[in-house]
Amino acid sequence: MKKPIVLLILGILAGCSNNNGSRYTLSDDTGPDAPIRLEHIEDAHPKYEPYSLGGNKDYRLRGESYQIIRSPEGFKQKGTASWYGKKFHGHQTSNGEIYDMYSMTAAHKTLPIPSYVKVTNLDNGKVTIVRVNDRGPFHDGRIIDLSYAAAHKLGVIKTGTANVELEYIPVKPEQISTKLIDNKEKISSTNTQHNFMIQVASSQNAQSTRTLAQKLSQTFSVETFVETLEGKFRVILGPFENYTNTQQILEQVKTQGYPGAFIRKVQ
Repeated sequence: MKKPIVLLILGILAGCSNNNGSRYTLSDDTGPDAPIRLEHIEDAHPKYEPYSLGGNKDYRLRGESYQIIRSPEGFKQKGTASWYGKKFHGHQTSNGEIYDMYSMTAAHKTLPIPSYVKVTNLDNGKVTIVRVNDRGPFHDGRIIDLSYAAAHKLGVIKTGTANVELEYIPVKPEQISTKLIDNKEKISSTNTQHNFMIQVASSQNAQSTRTLAQKLSQTFSVETFVETLEGKFRVILGPFENYTNTQQILEQVKTQGYPGAFIRKVQ
């Protein structure tokens, strides 16, 4: 059983490994041709998330064995950070998510996925928080591969690499509530900063819809509610502040058997 698992892991490991095969359209990594303004991109917001099904098995690559850290509380590490960008943009990360170079993410060889890390650039004192959702970098001496956006915030784009310190951020599970309420009540109680929701499914059966909402709430560790409208009951995830984060959750929802799920703006 171990061999197929290892092959699967190797097949989806991120481009941090600098694979020059046909999987990527670019042979060398680079930044975007016309970079967007990144000042509005916030640090990753630590929240409780169950470890993903993919990317959390011990693995072997290029003759080296890597053991996933099962209890990362108190984890700190110093070393060299690098970054990865356009070559891997739009491709799968190690846990099956889609790499977005404008999101605040990173790759680490052994931290559990997903997890949150505070990264301090020891060369200039800049600090940011990233969400680890990928494996790598597989270069000697490097301990983390930052997304293009994270590297920009830390001042690593121009230098290419930087001396950094990593500190794991523990997040405890939160009490999650699932409420059966109508649309008007939900919207009136929603903070204007929460702009996006995910509609997963609809049904005419209130009980089955509520059960599904509770299941999804536990699976994705997000708030859910049931929206009632014209005799139908809709399972809604959220609301969320950040569109990129909403997209990431939507991709996970679709892989769990809900391909018709879609993002809605809070009116």
